Amino acid sequence: MEQPKKTTLLIKNIGQLITMQGPVPRLGNEMKDLGLITNGGIAVSVNEIVAAGKSDEVVGQASLAESCIVIDARGAVVSPGLIDPHTHPVFSRTRENEFEMRIQGKSYMEIAAADGGIRSSVRDLRNSSEEILIEKTKQRLDRLLSHGVTTIEAKSGYGLSTESELKQLEVIKKLNHLHPIDLVPTFLGAHEVPDEYRDNRSEYIEIIINEMIPKVVENNLAEFSDIFTEAKVFDIEESEKIQSVAKKAGLKLKFHADELTSIRGAELAAKMNAVSADHLVYITDEGIKAMAEAKTCAVLLPGTTFSLGSSKFAPARKMIESGLIVALSTDCNPGSSFTESLPFIMTLAGLKLKMTAAESFSAVTVNAACAIDRAGKIGQIKIGLPADIAIWDMDDYRELPYHYAVNLVSKVIKNGKIMS
Repeated sequence: MEQPKKTTLLIKNIGQLITMQGPVPRLGNEMKDLGLITNGGIAVSVNEIVAAGKSDEVVGQASLAESCIVIDARGAVVSPGLIDPHTHPVFSRTRENEFEMRIQGKSYMEIAAADGGIRSSVRDLRNSSEEILIEKTKQRLDRLLSHGVTTIEAKSGYGLSTESELKQLEVIKKLNHLHPIDLVPTFLGAHEVPDEYRDNRSEYIEIIINEMIPKVVENNLAEFSDIFTEAKVFDIEESEKIQSVAKKAGLKLKFHADELTSIRGAELAAKMNAVSADHLVYITDEGIKAMAEAKTCAVLLPGTTFSLGSSKFAPARKMIESGLIVALSTDCNPGSSFTESLPFIMTLAGLKLKMTAAESFSAVTVNAACAIDRAGKIGQIKIGLPADIAIWDMDDYRELPYHYAVNLVSKVIKNGKIMS
């Protein structure tokens, strides 16, 4: 008879334990179901959850290892570690000057046309050493972790040359070994057309197809391929051409779609069976229907709309009511959304997307896992899953979006190890 696994970490007296056990993904009204257990407990063996339920039952049944760490949650809220499914964390310089330009009335596209925006970050990254990029990105990962995030998707896209895109992805790969947060790598060579190809965009597209994608795949540097499908960036035809090559090469697909205008990027993402389409501020009703049918996840980024000073936000309520998989993310990047606080994004989701606290928790756990093709593998407090856990200094889960602009994390546990 197999002996029970020894408990190396025990958390007891949890006021509200958000397990997220139940359907994956959460659709429609299911998003309000947190798998909530009052007076809960969790037992962990090394890096794996071995029990989750009522505190007295978990404590009574746990076989404690000699060096077991016991945490008395004292009525606090405990949730799965949060998942951030859309970030651009690898960059060198910040762009606070552009934030001030927006305050003074300049639009995102006007700033980009004046040599700002993505191409500004590209020039900086190309001149930055790998060591500097690792150092600066690690600082951002530390802040993400401190806000309860234990897994992120991490994109390239500030290189826009074969050499520099590979450099960015190598940084992500190395940080996966150097930092507790799990980074899911995404190739985003089609983030913009770099300065040197502004008058010959077709040649740059051929470089993406014939150089970048083969080298990324050959060196096993990315799991996904993403593209900025937008007016004046990559149109529908160009996007389908590039993403078809990426898909054939074995990369799963993501899309930046319908962020600033509607060019039916959502429909293309659904047609190509993308794992996710992100932003979607200007998504059409047809796009919502197509994505729901294709089970393509909608990753909403209200922090970007907020930071850009725009008044139009993605139609989250319509998406949820249409049965779309809805996730939330920071879009952490140096230009349009420089934040590492996923809880603040949950606040914006409440105020601007009209999502309840429960819906937001679903969107940063089980549904966010779907957005990075990790459905059922992370984002839940469930026997057999990794012990990625956040303990919050609050009595009611609804306080997280309500008590905004402060960090309510008490402890973060990653793979069974206490990080803070």
